[in-house]
Amino acid sequence: MGKKRVAQKGDSVSSLKMGVKETSSKKKVSRGTAYIVSTYNNTMVSLADLSGNILAWSSSGALGFKGAKKATPYAATMVAKTVVEKVKKTGLQDIKVIIKGVGPGREASIRGLAGAGLNIMSIKDLTPVPHNGIRPRKPRRV
Repeated sequence: MGKKRVAQKGDSVSSLKMGVKETSSKKKVSRGTAYIVSTYNNTMVSLADLSGNILAWSSSGALGFKGAKKATPYAATMVAKTVVEKVKKTGLQDIKVIIKGVGPGREASIRGLAGAGLNIMSIKDLTPVPHNGIRPRKPRRV
């Protein structure tokens, strides 16, 4: 079945730490992008640096809101403030906002980001819009 390893007294601590990576050195960023996805059922906010690496994210479901309360403007504001608190250590100040979706938390999440102390440089709406719709059904033959 393989060799069995016997840990010595001094060896046990070092063998446990070998597989664990420490992430204490967070990188400092001053500009970034906020991605907001606002649906009829939920609101999700992600903060990324300029190269697209996600620094922090949260959603109204992750904060404990359940059911119809996940889609409220209040929940969207709380999500935005939670994400900004997670990112405070990196020194993020200026953000571009990219918003997608038509839910009730659209404007509230932007207000939450601004109210938490971030400077909003631009807002871009990337909500998908159908430009001819789906193929209609064939006519019914009676």
